[in-house]
Amino acid sequence: MEIFFASTVLVAIAEIGDKTMLLAILLATRFKKPLPVIAGIFAATIANHALAAWAGSALAGIFTSDTFRYAVAVGFVLMAAWTLVPDKVDENVKVASQRGAFLATAIAFFFVEMGDKTQVATIALGAQYHAIWTVAAGTTLGMMIANVPAVYLGEQLVAKISLRTVHVIAAGMFLALGLWQLWELSNPA
Repeated sequence: MEIFFASTVLVAIAEIGDKTMLLAILLATRFKKPLPVIAGIFAATIANHALAAWAGSALAGIFTSDTFRYAVAVGFVLMAAWTLVPDKVDENVKVASQRGAFLATAIAFFFVEMGDKTQVATIALGAQYHAIWTVAAGTTLGMMIANVPAVYLGEQLVAKISLRTVHVIAAGMFLALGLWQLWELSNPA
């Protein structure tokens, strides 16, 4: 339960103001069909994050040395810094609207999430916890917690929330996770 909760909270906060959240707003205003957009976000996220959690767990299984564990911990610290850099939706993202809201959203979300900080966080969580489905389920729930309101409330939500404050909170969580892991590595039981 701790893994699921940590994965959910970390990604829900990190996702606020992220480029995929901005994409959710863009798609919602473009299609005016919230349920297919939400279903597309869910399908893309569960597929992307299951692969990311698996990749993290597999890498941790291959690289079992303390050096890799230190690299994962430092990765969380670097994620803290990256979180403080605001995202924008790439102007180059083209959505094939003739394919319908669900398919366009699923395709766009899957590819925009590649290399995104929430995907990298999912890889790191998979490496740390080795619980692929629990991490993927938690990070997907976190994405849905952040993006479903964005689909329904769109620009009003973004206008009322201080994204800088949310980014600082998310950065603090990444930093705490990284420092906690570094502390555990330097103080074995």
